[in-house]
Amino acid sequence: MAGADITVVIPAYNERKHIKETVISLSQESMIREIIVVDDGSADDTYILAEEAGARVIRLEQNVGKGRAIMAAFPFISSETVLLLDADLRASARFALVLAKPILENKADLTVARFSRGLGGQGFGLVKGFSRLGIKLLTGKYFDAPLSGQRCIKKKVLRELFPLADRFGLEVGMNIDAIRQGYKLIEVDTALSHCPPGRDWSGFMHRGEQLLNICRVLVSRILRQQVMKP
Repeated sequence: MAGADITVVIPAYNERKHIKETVISLSQESMIREIIVVDDGSADDTYILAEEAGARVIRLEQNVGKGRAIMAAFPFISSETVLLLDADLRASARFALVLAKPILENKADLTVARFSRGLGGQGFGLVKGFSRLGIKLLTGKYFDAPLSGQRCIKKKVLRELFPLADRFGLEVGMNIDAIRQGYKLIEVDTALSHCPPGRDWSGFMHRGEQLLNICRVLVSRILRQQVMKP
């Protein structure tokens, strides 16, 4: 991938513990042209730490969710290949570049990261299983990692998927919309690791909100499908 030209977009909300290490890890890769961090209404100093690490920062006054944060970054993206990453990848962020290879070789329009076993999370699998089932029923496609936020996509394809699904429904909505529009999606094994919600009360609340957002996205895509039928 010599000479590759990639823009990284990282939506971040209260990520002071992770954002600096994540940006520094990516900034060491020569094929990355720019790193854009969208501070999604954080109450901490996420934006300051991102700037110190060398990222271009877009600050949003209120928390609007990942989908809208990515759309806010779109006018500033200068590359034709875009890496969408979470803020909590830390030193492993550099391994996300493997997602760009199929895009740059025109073998895919959108790639989705699969985490190595033991590195991806510690949840119960309910939300992931529900998402797999929903995507399968609506598109006929099976995804091992339907909720992975680590993705590489062609800029022109990303624009065609606007408006992106809201909040935790982003990934499921993106998968369904891309498949329905005829784009090629593939999952790629990676050595990425992140900091998922735990099994405490906060983790349960997170998964509950995630499930609710995904339900909304699935319902909206079912209704859209009905409207489009002749």
